[in-house]
This record gives sequence, structure tokens and C-alpha cells, in this order.
Amino acid sequence: MDKEKIIVIDFGGQYNQLVARRVRECSVYCEIYSYRTPLDKIREMKPKGIILTGGPNSVYEEGAPGAGRELFELGVAVRWREQMHVNTAKHVL
Repeated sequence: MDKEKIIVIDFGGQYNQLVARRVRECSVYCEIYSYRTPLDKIREMKPKGIILTGGPNSVYEEGAPGAGRELFELGVAVRWREQMHVNTAKHVL
């Protein structure tokens, strides 16, 4: 049986390891991936949820990467930490 998992997608934040550890402390399997991870790979993992982490540089710098609309259309819960709410609004709305 596959483990239910949460995926942390790192956009350059300081707290990705801490976030993953807190999830694991709740007895939930958690893995960290780069924002460069292809969406198809994330889809294949069938996560129960996704947490986006990123700091001010990953939001306000020119050309900063973002989470595309497709990520939010996977049908799983998506949450963000640090400054990723600004990043999400820039790239999805």
C-alpha cells in the first residue's frame, strides 16, 4: 500500500526543512521537492496535500519562479508558508 504523503515544494525559503519536520511529527509522510519538479511527477506521487515555501527573494525578485494554475487544479489541498501567498497571486490570478 502506498503511503499517504504531503509534498513541500521549495521556492527558496528558509523553513522548508522545518515545515517538513512539523508534518512528520504529526506522523504524516512528507517529502521536499524543488519548484523545478515537473508537474507530471508530482501528479504521479498522488499527494494528499502540497505546501509551498518561499521567502521574500522568491517573491519580489525580477523573474522569480511561481506556482502555476495547474498546481492548484490537481485536486489536492495546497497551502503556502512565508511569502508564497504573494507569489501565488502574481502567477495564478
